[in-house]
Amino acid sequence: MEHEPSAGRWRSTIWSTWVVGALLLLSFASGATYLLVVAGSALVLTLVPGALPHVVREPGGRDLAAVIGMYAAVVTLFRLAFVGFSEDHVVGLFLAFATGLLVGVAGPVWWTVWVRGRPLADLGLRRDNLPRAAALALLFGGVQFALTLWGYDLPAPVDWVPLLGMALVVGVFESVFFRGFVQGRLEERLGTAPGIAAAAALYGLYHVGYGMGVADIAFLTGLGVVYAVAYAVARNLVVLWPLLTPLGSFYANVEAGDIELPWASLAGFGDVLALMVLAFVLAVRHRRKVRAPTEV
Repeated sequence: MEHEPSAGRWRSTIWSTWVVGALLLLSFASGATYLLVVAGSALVLTLVPGALPHVVREPGGRDLAAVIGMYAAVVTLFRLAFVGFSEDHVVGLFLAFATGLLVGVAGPVWWTVWVRGRPLADLGLRRDNLPRAAALALLFGGVQFALTLWGYDLPAPVDWVPLLGMALVVGVFESVFFRGFVQGRLEERLGTAPGIAAAAALYGLYHVGYGMGVADIAFLTGLGVVYAVAYAVARNLVVLWPLLTPLGSFYANVEAGDIELPWASLAGFGDVLALMVLAFVLAVRHRRKVRAPTEV
């Protein structure tokens, strides 16, 4: 990002306003229509002078190869879980699903910290701009909540509490993998606008792992553009989690009513979340050990 406070504030304002507008559009459009309107309006906005920050592009294909490899692994595991095992083999479904979630978090952490020698801040896990990111999170999450869950009659707790647990854990995975890792690396490689577009397309296409059809994938690609821009505004995962993306996923699952999870599933998702946190903790410790000799 450019180190020009006035330019940065201006860009943040116009793109934050665009994100709010794109979220409000959810009440009026869906499917390919949503994708076309969102992508088209974002493309027009990029033509405004100064609307995009300057990004130093990095040569080389190591990061791109890592993105492709981990993306293929995640989609394959999810496809195995939801199409291969399906609900007919619950144990296999959960193990493949959980493995995919962990690959999508531990993989980027390992690549970023151990292989590339970068901090977790490179994945959007940072504290230096937390107040601003939290304010945007409340804005975007508030709009999402008002559109979906405000005044919504939830079913019995057993029918929604496990779904909320799943939404929170999947939200960590999607934020770290698609925003901090895939989007971050693609922007460095391709530039801001192409990187965001490619990350959004990969986000939509990855839902083939869930067995979704073309219409759903088109809509989710549009939603991926919204999430990608929201992240680009703050460069902090707090703008997406725990409010914006989990709220959207939770509402969609409750409204569809086609996923039934027992109370026991909370323990499984809790274990997955604990392993994700462990990956973060180990990464922080590794960074401290690597930096300690140079700081003495």
